[in-house]
Amino acid sequence: MSETAVAELPRDFDGLRALILGQRESLPKRIAQIAAYALDNPDEIAFGTAASIAISAGVQPSTLIRFAQHLGFDGFTSLQGVFRERLRERNSSYEEQLNTLRADEGTAGNHRILDGFLTASRKSLDVMGRSLDEGTLDRAIEMLAGAETLYILARRRSYPVASYLAYALGKLGVRYQLVESAAGLDPEMIAFATPKDAALVISFSPYAAATIEDARGLAERGVPVIAITDSAFSPLASTARLWFEVAEADFGGFRTLSSTMALAMALAVGIGEARRAPRGRRRRSRE
Repeated sequence: MSETAVAELPRDFDGLRALILGQRESLPKRIAQIAAYALDNPDEIAFGTAASIAISAGVQPSTLIRFAQHLGFDGFTSLQGVFRERLRERNSSYEEQLNTLRADEGTAGNHRILDGFLTASRKSLDVMGRSLDEGTLDRAIEMLAGAETLYILARRRSYPVASYLAYALGKLGVRYQLVESAAGLDPEMIAFATPKDAALVISFSPYAAATIEDARGLAERGVPVIAITDSAFSPLASTARLWFEVAEADFGGFRTLSSTMALAMALAVGIGEARRAPRGRRRRSRE
C-alpha cells in the first residue's frame, strides 16, 4: 500500500490526475506506462476490463493492481471507480447522441458525419476553455515574441497547424522558419537556431520521432522550446520550457484539430500584438 493516506485519496478525476502528475518523476517504468495510458485514455479505463486495458496499454494485468496500490487504492476496481465517476455527468448526453445516431441510421449519413465532428470540436473547445492556464499563455507569447527567429516544427497530423502558423506569422511580419524540406535539409535548418531564437513544437500521440529528436536537440543547445502536445507524459513535456496540453475529442476514431488551431491562432495574434507594442511597454510587462 502506498504511503498516501486513505483520507487523501482523490474522489474525482481532476484530483487523481493531479496526484499522478505529482508523482510522475518517481514512478517505476511500467507504472509510468500505465499512468500515461490512463490519462490519455480515461474512457477506456472506465469501460474496460483489467485484461483488455492491460493489452491496450502493453502491460501485464498485475501492473494495473500495482498502479492502483501505488496511488493508495486497495485495488484496481477502486481506482476504476474514479474514472467511472468522471463519466456520470456525461452519460445522459452520450445516450442522447447515440439515440440520435440510431434514429438517423440510413438517412442523411453525410450530415451525421459532419454533426459528429462538430460535436467533437465543441467538446474540445469547451475543455480548452476550462483548462488553459492564462499565465502559461502569457509567458509563452512573451517568450516567442522576443525571439529573433521563431522555428516551427510539426509533422504528420500536426503539420496543418504548423502550416497555418507560418502563414499567420508571415502576414503579421514575424520572422519565422517552418522546418520542412523535400530535400531532407531539416537538420541544416535547425542548426541555425541559437538561444536568441525560440522553437514552437507540436506533436501528439503517436509522437513523431523526428520531431521529438529535433526538440531535444534544440533544448540541449539552449534554444527555448514551447510545446503543444496531448499529455504530461509526452516526451515534449519534459523537453519544453513551457508546454500546453491539448486534448482533442474524436468522432469515429478521427480526432479534430479545432482546439489546437484555436490555440495556434491565439499564439500567432498574441505574438504579433506583443511585437508591435512599444519597447518600453514590453519591458514593463515582463517585470
